[in-house]
Amino acid sequence: MCESLGEPPPCIRGESVNASAVNTADLYDERGGELDSVSLQFQSLGGHSHFRGPVRTIRCFEDNALVKSVLATPGNGSVLVVDGAGSLRTALMGDLIAASAVANGWAGVVINGAIRDRIAIAGLPLGVKALGSNPRKSAKEGAGAVDVPLEIDGVAIRPGAMIWCDPDGILVER
Repeated sequence: MCESLGEPPPCIRGESVNASAVNTADLYDERGGELDSVSLQFQSLGGHSHFRGPVRTIRCFEDNALVKSVLATPGNGSVLVVDGAGSLRTALMGDLIAASAVANGWAGVVINGAIRDRIAIAGLPLGVKALGSNPRKSAKEGAGAVDVPLEIDGVAIRPGAMIWCDPDGILVER
């Protein structure tokens, strides 16, 4: 518990923690053989520090048109995993797209790349993990693929698999 580390609980620090939040460390202790852990160090950037759900995927590079269109559809508690090839040169999601995700019922977004508007996104009731931020807009051509298997940091991420995210990391159902 964070109190034992001399830190205030998440609710005092301003982070939102769902009452049914699952800590990835506890989940790994319980089900480690069924899960893969992404060791790449993603930053927790959304208003929800803990989030989980079935995976939807996008593979794109410096082009967020597919991210915008998918997050504008009903999420039903899903987590969108975007493989932007780790590029930090352009943002794949900003506050308007993140607000659309909230309005459409997405639990969260994991971006192997950058976001922008991180202060505004931190205030939204949405889980967001990304490598960092960059104010530069991305292309809007629609290049990429939706609902395809991804591999991030050696971890296979397939549409429909469960994913759990918290400040400790990301676990994916094998």
